[in-house]
Amino acid sequence: MRRALLAFQFLTIAPVKVPGDITESDVAGSAVFFPLVGLFQGLVIAVSALALVKVLPADIAAGFALVSLILSNGGFDLDGLADTFDALAVKSCGDAARDRAKRLSVMKDSTTGAMGVIALTVAILLKFVLMHRLLADFPILIAVSVFLLMPAYSKWITVPVMYHAVAARQDGLGRIFIEHTGLGSVITATTIILAATLLVFSLNFGMSFLTEGLEVCVVTVVAIYLFGLLSVRFLMKRFGGLTGDHFGAITEISEILFMAAAYIWLRHSTMQA
Repeated sequence: MRRALLAFQFLTIAPVKVPGDITESDVAGSAVFFPLVGLFQGLVIAVSALALVKVLPADIAAGFALVSLILSNGGFDLDGLADTFDALAVKSCGDAARDRAKRLSVMKDSTTGAMGVIALTVAILLKFVLMHRLLADFPILIAVSVFLLMPAYSKWITVPVMYHAVAARQDGLGRIFIEHTGLGSVITATTIILAATLLVFSLNFGMSFLTEGLEVCVVTVVAIYLFGLLSVRFLMKRFGGLTGDHFGAITEISEILFMAAAYIWLRHSTMQA
């Protein structure tokens, strides 16, 4: 329970404060519960969309649902996205070590540069468009199910990323997670996300579709896992390691990819039906 509360404390604006001394083991152990925190955030979005779409057009309901997603974690994942893209925009001087040091220093700068603003704008716009189309093109319960699972998957992928990465700095929470997250945490977090997906799938399509649901689960997990591995490789090359800001960037991008993939699959399934 202590580590679960820590996960909520780290990832949301929920008024949770874990008392007593917090060890690095406690911090790293909270990663197992990241998918559950994502499900909580997804529930906030799903309930918001379900209530709003009854009284507002789909585009306005999608806009407010997106605001609820951003507010649920205080926007710090978006901050990580902006910092990461600002750092990636640093021009190379020809020296890999100096380039990495410069990029890391840019990420510590409290100001947001042009590339960070562009990344924020594009990410929010894409999320809004995808949420709008999901609400407009599919039954409401199907759309909100995607909203429910989206943050869960984006929080889950950070656990494998922590396991495969090395720390770019020797300070901060990012280093603690990276150095102490083991294979057991990855397996447990993956089990949680698979179980949640199968449950949502069976509620929407019935137990007769459970086999297809399992196939969809496996394909989704593998695809996002590959995205996480590619992200680690890309960021390691440019930063020499990962930081907490990188986790935020990966979270934001994976949410967009998840909704886009869900839309394509649902569109294909509808056309086949």
